[in-house]
Amino acid sequence: MEKHGDGDDRHHAIRVPLTAPALEQDSSSSDPDLASDLDNVSLLQRASKLISTSLTAYHNKPASFWALLAVSAGAMLTAFPASSLLSRVYYDGGGQSKWILSWSAVAGWPIPALLLPACYLLLDGASPTWPPPLALCLWYALLGLLSAADNLMYAWAYAYLPASTASLVAASSLAFSAVFGRIIVKRNNRMGLATVNAIVVITAGVVIVALDSGSDGYPGITDGQYAVGFALDVLGSALHGLIFALSELAFATHLAAAAGNGASSSSSSRFFHVVLEQQAAVSLCAFAFTSVGLVVFGEGFGAMGSEAAGFAGGKGAYAIVLGWSAATFQVGVLGATGVVYLGSTVLAGVLNAVRVPVTSVAAVVWFHDPMSGFKILSLVITVWGFGSYMVGSSGAAKKTSRREIGS
Repeated sequence: MEKHGDGDDRHHAIRVPLTAPALEQDSSSSDPDLASDLDNVSLLQRASKLISTSLTAYHNKPASFWALLAVSAGAMLTAFPASSLLSRVYYDGGGQSKWILSWSAVAGWPIPALLLPACYLLLDGASPTWPPPLALCLWYALLGLLSAADNLMYAWAYAYLPASTASLVAASSLAFSAVFGRIIVKRNNRMGLATVNAIVVITAGVVIVALDSGSDGYPGITDGQYAVGFALDVLGSALHGLIFALSELAFATHLAAAAGNGASSSSSSRFFHVVLEQQAAVSLCAFAFTSVGLVVFGEGFGAMGSEAAGFAGGKGAYAIVLGWSAATFQVGVLGATGVVYLGSTVLAGVLNAVRVPVTSVAAVVWFHDPMSGFKILSLVITVWGFGSYMVGSSGAAKKTSRREIGS
């Protein structure tokens, strides 16, 4: 994806091989040679071609880019599942407040802020954006409000759904990420046949979970509560995709402003500090909104004391669960924001879907979540949808590479 400033100062947010090449050209376009190649090679060979094409296309990218992308993706794939499981630990241990769980997620907002000084020192030319322009402050406030609402929806979902089911339903965020990315960010998130196919397949997996809703409800959870949790999980996934797209658009605005102020580097890693700045500001706004909601609409901060007293393991265990919930969520969101900045909204949605099997399997092992045949089928379909996206991306990347070589 490209983000331009004024004049000759331009910053190119690097296209991530898994998505951008696949989205630049519609993979539904006819190409007999490409179709023949794809019919005669194995999945392993296609993956090898994708890697080879990626290395050829991006060999000139700095090592810092790959390091930051790897760290961001790793944070998403580890911290988000951990945060989801901790939500279930909170409820299983005796916690009941959706507002307190939502508040704990954004209570870790100082984490990205504490990392900023090191970024300013280590990244060449990085400097604080302070005071931020009014337009950027409004972006932060909007994203903070949406994040607060998203956290609350997920808190309700995990209160009524098994962790494995909630994570499978949350895989629908890929579809919303692709749609919102295409509508809001437009050319940076083209929807080729591979993307559409992955959306349809993963959505089918979510529908299968919905049809099997009667087999995995926790004791004491009514059908109405289960339906509310399921609906809010889907709405939270939609909001998640919207936040990804708006974050990418905010980065475009931010980088354009940096270019107008005389920035000259074309390396996105130099400007990676904007990821930390945005995440710190957005989380702070979400923290403020959630704190007000906890006092006005929730049980208030005093409820934490009574919950801690009756929590399994005592007050210490309660503090540990909320503390780690805050840390893991912030690390996960920070990783997702980094992926959006370095890659695209669709890539963030794809990685968000990849974490589904990790969370589902861990929930079955640790919490003994019920795993019916329908849920196993949904899990297989979700993984299949991601795999089909990768294979389609491989073909489209090869086609794009051919055209670039011939031009």
